[in-house]
Amino acid sequence: MYKNILVINTMHIGDLMLVTPALRTLRTNYPEAHIALLTDKPLGDLVRCNENLDECILIDKHGKDKGLFALVRFIRKIRARHFDLVINFHRNERASAIAAFSGGKRIVGYSQPGFKRFFDKVMPNLAMADTPPELVKHQVLCHLDVLKEAVGVKTIDDRGLEMMLPPEEEAKAAALWQQEFAPGAKVIAFNIGASWRTKRWLDSYFAACADRFIREGYDIAFMGGPTDVPLVEQCRAQMEEQEHVHVFTGKVSLTVLAGLLRRCSLFLTTDSGPMHVGVAMNVPIVTMFGASPVPTFYPYDGKDVLIKTPEKCHPCGIHECPRKGQDNMACMKNIPVDVVMKYAEELLAAHDGAPAYEWPPHPGDYKCRVIEL
Repeated sequence: MYKNILVINTMHIGDLMLVTPALRTLRTNYPEAHIALLTDKPLGDLVRCNENLDECILIDKHGKDKGLFALVRFIRKIRARHFDLVINFHRNERASAIAAFSGGKRIVGYSQPGFKRFFDKVMPNLAMADTPPELVKHQVLCHLDVLKEAVGVKTIDDRGLEMMLPPEEEAKAAALWQQEFAPGAKVIAFNIGASWRTKRWLDSYFAACADRFIREGYDIAFMGGPTDVPLVEQCRAQMEEQEHVHVFTGKVSLTVLAGLLRRCSLFLTTDSGPMHVGVAMNVPIVTMFGASPVPTFYPYDGKDVLIKTPEKCHPCGIHECPRKGQDNMACMKNIPVDVVMKYAEELLAAHDGAPAYEWPPHPGDYKCRVIEL
């Protein structure tokens, strides 16, 4: 029985959310263990209240822990903790090095080739772009395979993506909601940004959807981070309706954003970190996929809808579309507004536009509906 466990995932918002079913499974199998999660400092609030964790260890990889010498100092601190199980859920050099030299009695998970010999068992991450199509699995299932095959857990306790909000952040979200929205307002959240341009549906299409929702009696809430502000401004400039629009883009923390999402009736979003936060908040999602492989990163919730086009280059996995003229970004251009609205309105009708926190749970149903045009 492991008593002191370290889980490593130092990547992005969505990647961290996709680890949460593995954290739940570890807690179920090792109820008395001290379970620590090592993650990137800006993401700490997403997991610091996770009931399956005893501790969050934060690495400031863009600040005081940046660079080789700082990494060595950080690894020394990890070694001093004497973990008896170290699980690496991120296959980059930094995470692989931390795991490899952690001093853990047993070290398992994903690894870069140069560090494999320091692991007790290395597992393939079958959600990566270089995975043969017949072997591809969703990232959550890959993580659970690590626990089954490399750790030896007996029980998989997958309750979907989970995020427990810090009480003070939930209070901020509640106060902001009361300030911004009329009592009884039904709100559609929009996230129009994404880390890659090839993941973004057209802002003019988002604008058309927003206009139609407003005319149907909904308020619109724009979400996203500071880098999404220009995109939201461009989108709003193309909208005909300007009332009942609320912009939280770049103005709230990730945890307050999550608190707002759980009060929304629907989330219209790109493939992005906030999409996975929305899944954890139980908000119904309609998402449009371009560059990303659907089987590995679809929203992990059976009620959600993913729309894609049958472009031969999908999934390209690249940041800028190399195709020219009308074929440029065809994967996104060819997802019509009418199709997105059709599935959005179906989801809204299913529960009469109720907020996400009123939607019933459906444990075990995590494969979203995929619409291929």
